[in-house]
Order: sequence, then structure tokens, then C-alpha cells
Amino acid sequence: MNLASPPWLELDPAQMAQRFGRRAFEVRHRLVGHRLFGLPRLVELAGRLPARQVEYNAGDVPITLDPRKTPQNGLSPDETIRRIEECNSWMVLKNVEVEPEYGALLDRCLAEVAAGGGPPVREMHEREAFVFVSSPGAMTPYHMDPEENFLLQVRGTKTLHVLPNDDPSVLSVEELEHFYGGAHRNLVFRERYRARAAAFVLSPGVGVHVPVTAPHWVQNGPAVSISFSITFRTRATARRAHAHRANGLLRRLGLEPSPVGTSVFGDELKHLLLRGVDRVQRTFTFF
Repeated sequence: MNLASPPWLELDPAQMAQRFGRRAFEVRHRLVGHRLFGLPRLVELAGRLPARQVEYNAGDVPITLDPRKTPQNGLSPDETIRRIEECNSWMVLKNVEVEPEYGALLDRCLAEVAAGGGPPVREMHEREAFVFVSSPGAMTPYHMDPEENFLLQVRGTKTLHVLPNDDPSVLSVEELEHFYGGAHRNLVFRERYRARAAAFVLSPGVGVHVPVTAPHWVQNGPAVSISFSITFRTRATARRAHAHRANGLLRRLGLEPSPVGTSVFGDELKHLLLRGVDRVQRTFTFF
């Protein structure tokens, strides 16, 4: 008799309904020991991925890091992973879902998120997967991301510090507009933010939902860390992104647009207009 395999993720529907997309929260998973996250398999993966899908640098960096001054480690991607215990580095393998096995794992995990998350997560698009490999003690600088994210710790430990994505005293309108206008993800950390951050200590089998644009930084523990990040966007995140981007454009024209979130109709109109502009740009780029 064949029994259905257990789910990879343990999700609380009540917690998903109350906190998803608004506040970080802890989840549990069963990916510890999965063969796709062994170092030999990741060395192989890093060697196959195009250069644009591999980002890596020295891990001894401050919380605030100017992306133009990011220190490199002088190694190749596969050599960085081979020497990860000693080379003091941070690495992310991007869009690993292009590899069939990783793509299948992403699909199954996100199907479980959709089943447990209700209407807000059922319109997933731009579904992506990332693998993070970090040396002992490595720092991931203070930044924000454009996707809804579940960060799942597979090996080692790290502490993830997450701030609210809806507090203008932490994340300003100007920072959001610059980000959605094409600025780098890194942000300027101010010491007064530290007391506002929720700290999650991640060990193997533990994960965290990081809401879209929730500022965060990561301090790795005393051993090599491997994490699997499953991300996606929804109609709500797309509408929010387009509304902030439109407001930035309007502000540069000398206008004072209505803040995002004050008018559902206004945000939807900005979303539709910017989506149309993007489609036109893609069409002309294609030809």
C-alpha cells in the first residue's frame, strides 16, 4: 500500500491568515538532509548555472553596505562552495528552479503554501527558488526584497532580524519608491532600528516567512549555513510595486501623489497603467 509522502512544510492556516505578507513568522519544514542541498551537489549546480545567476562575495561586511563597494573573495563560484568553511564568504545561487529537480521541489513546496494560505497566495506568479551558502560568521547586509519569501534553514544556524514593512519610521516612502524604480536592494541601517527587529534563530528544520519589502539582515552562526528560499509574487505585491513606482515617477514630475494604500481604486489604476507600460517596453525590446 502506497501512502502519500508527508508535506515538506508545516504551516498554520490561522497564522498564515493573520500574518502572511504583513509580519514575519516561524515555520517548520522537513528538508534537512535532502540530497539537493549537500555541498557536492551544490558545487555541481554552481558550475552549471550562468554567471548572472550566481552572486557571491566576502562575508566579512558591515550591516550597511554600499553595493558598489562589495568586497569580492577572489574565488570562482564552485571553489567558493568547496572552501566555504574557510573562505569567509556569502553566496546565493539564483533561480535554481531552472534545474528540473529544484523546480519540482519548489513546485511542491509552493503548492503546500497555496493550500495553507487561502486567497492571498493562490494567484502566485514569478515563482523562484534560491540557495544560500554562507561561511561561519558571514553577514548578509541590511536589505529588502520584492517577493514574498519563505526562508528554510537546511544546515547550520543563523539569526535573521526582520523589521516591519509598513512602518515609515523604518522604511520610508522614498526608499520604497527608489527601490521599485530600480535602486539596489541594500538599505542604510540605523542603530535605532535594532530594538524594533524581530530576531529569529534558525536551526535545521526551522524557517521564516519574510514579507515583501520587510527590511532584514542575517548573521550566520559558527558553522557553514545552507538555506533554501522559496519566493513568489501575487497580484497584491504587483499592485503595490506598480503603485510605488508610479508615485516615484509622479513625484519627479513635481506632483504629490496619494500614498500607496489610501485608495484601492488609485492603486489599481497605477498598477494597470504601469503594467501596460511594461508590456509595451517588452514588446519593443523583443523586436
